Amino acid sequence: MQNSISEQARAAALAQLDAAEAAREDILVQHIANGVVIDSRTVQIDPEVVIAPGAVLLAGTILRGKTVIGAGCVIGPNTLIEDSTVDEGTTVNASQIYGSHIGPHNNIGPFTHVRVNTVTDYGVHLGAYVETKNSNFARGNTVSHLTYIGDSDVGKYCNFGCGTVTCNYDGKDKFRTQIGDYCFIGCNTNLVAPVKVGDGAYTAAGSTITKDVPAQALGIARERQTNLDGWAEPKMEAYIAKKQKLENEQSK
Repeated sequence: MQNSISEQARAAALAQLDAAEAAREDILVQHIANGVVIDSRTVQIDPEVVIAPGAVLLAGTILRGKTVIGAGCVIGPNTLIEDSTVDEGTTVNASQIYGSHIGPHNNIGPFTHVRVNTVTDYGVHLGAYVETKNSNFARGNTVSHLTYIGDSDVGKYCNFGCGTVTCNYDGKDKFRTQIGDYCFIGCNTNLVAPVKVGDGAYTAAGSTITKDVPAQALGIARERQTNLDGWAEPKMEAYIAKKQKLENEQSK
């Protein structure tokens, strides 16, 4: 049960809230008058934030600290950007960015976590459930989903498969991963830093890379597959029977 408050305390709290709301709306109105497109009162902008005319802020957007938003950007919905620069023409959808510099015509999100000291060049895509930290991405990189890239330097036009992880921390020290231009990092690759992947190299899906991969090479680091014939048959008999029984019951 909530503690009751006096009418005097309630009135003071409401006055404080009304003042904060009025100040927030004044900032929104100033940006709208300057050519920023805002069509929801759920947007929050700190006084120090700079937004170029023509940018669009969607519902649930929060801009904090010394943030700068370039012309033609679309920010939101449900996006938090703090102490960061987002260059012109970039989209940031349902994501969070802290202390970073996002380059022009990037596509960020949804559900991307851009941590401090991330720097991207032109046309970078950081997609769903991607996390970055203290990393540099050159032009045209694609990191579509479910990937962590920390303490890394990435050349231009690289493609990261789903589930890539830079293993940058050994419990005591942090190390950097270096990836050249035009690399293809296969799905579920672990890059154990410090490690280098040369220009135009590949890593095979499912590999744990602990040694440098030369330019134009394919790095493979996984156990050779062995198939045990008939191994699954006794295990699957009960499972299949259970599912067939359920299917028959559902069809009645």
